[in-house]
Amino acid sequence: MTETRLWLVRHAPVAGPRGVIHDGDASADTSNAEAIAALRSRLPADAACYASSSRRTLQTAAALALQPIAEPKFREQHFGAWTGRRHEDLARELGDAYTAFWRAPAVNRPPGGESFADQIVRVREGVDGLPPGDVVLVVHSGTVRAALAIALDIAPDPALRFVIDPLSLTRIDRLQGGWRVVYVNR
Repeated sequence: MTETRLWLVRHAPVAGPRGVIHDGDASADTSNAEAIAALRSRLPADAACYASSSRRTLQTAAALALQPIAEPKFREQHFGAWTGRRHEDLARELGDAYTAFWRAPAVNRPPGGESFADQIVRVREGVDGLPPGDVVLVVHSGTVRAALAIALDIAPDPALRFVIDPLSLTRIDRLQGGWRVVYVNR
């Protein structure tokens, strides 16, 4: 297998209220031209490019002057019935059930949704299909954490500890003998 260098870009901030579990149609705020330009300058020229199929990742890719292939395997974790809801409302409404979910968020599934462990399986399928060479992925924080879990061969729980900021860059390389983490959340 030839080396693949993955340039993982987290999308721009969501253009909407904070504290909400946003769906795939939530827009990105790509108005920070300076941050977009700085990020674009760090990406390799002529790289293959993929993005999750959500609006915010596709908008971020466009702001970066990229033309990605939309790949649903790279979408954010699906929160099922909780999508579109505020965390504070869910906590008030569901009480102990909501608190119990967050005691083991890597393996628990929201009603009608998927666990972070499920997302890792899905992201692995997407990563396995990527070509060799430089590949830019414009994705979500959960997708970046899933890719780090794959690269580091760690359980889902510790992977959730990574901070992945909007418009940050994480670089991991798939090598003949395994993986190399170059940097996280730059």
